Amino acid sequence: MSTYPNYHDGRRALVTGAASGIGREAAIKFAQAGAHVLAVDINADGLAALAAEVDGIEPVPCDLSDYDAIAELPTDVDILVNVAGIQTVSPIQEFPVEKFELIMRVMLHAPWYLIRQSVPHMYANGWGRIVNLSSAHGLRASEYKSAYVTAKHGLEGLSKVVALEGAPHGVTSVTVNPAYVRTPLVEKQIADQARTHGISEDEVIEKIMLTRSHVKRLIEPEEVAELVLFLTGPASASMSGTSYPIDGAWTAY
Repeated sequence: MSTYPNYHDGRRALVTGAASGIGREAAIKFAQAGAHVLAVDINADGLAALAAEVDGIEPVPCDLSDYDAIAELPTDVDILVNVAGIQTVSPIQEFPVEKFELIMRVMLHAPWYLIRQSVPHMYANGWGRIVNLSSAHGLRASEYKSAYVTAKHGLEGLSKVVALEGAPHGVTSVTVNPAYVRTPLVEKQIADQARTHGISEDEVIEKIMLTRSHVKRLIEPEEVAELVLFLTGPASASMSGTSYPIDGAWTAY
């Protein structure tokens, strides 16, 4: 159950990437806290399954690489959680240009558009919470992830600007920075890396993914969702303009 039952009664929360992984768990947490959740994802079937399972969740299928489609999304939201993400791993000289552009559109441009069209409602009400799902890769770089790292670093800067502009209006903006989370995105990477390196999936987790993390385990999506909810809860009024790692001490040095 939610850490803050009924705290968000009467509020509307828009969560992207809500059909699976961190977005799904965040949508559930906000619904349990009393919010009406607008669950956004390109995966309409996944959204329908989530809405059938949890009361208070409204499925809103949307392709976040389509700016016209973003403009049709509801703007009267009190809480915005930007989670949707994709990944491509490749040396920069071989990185497909179309993949780079897609990652920018979904993971950096879409959050900017969503924030831009949501803050007028928040400002008018004198209250709003924006949580941007960044990554340990928003604070550190890794080889072969030029688009993902670029998008996440850009999201860090965007979130800080929004925090400064939103402060006089009661609107906060933060990033959450997990290391590797047990999501479909990461599970696909595990399988791909196992094939590429000719090693087992367990070895990929241990020798590649967790090499920089001092807590040697994948993070569960619910753990990240719990932090997201906390950052919109009763203690969140001054929690703005900063990053909140949940990374097993990856960024501790």
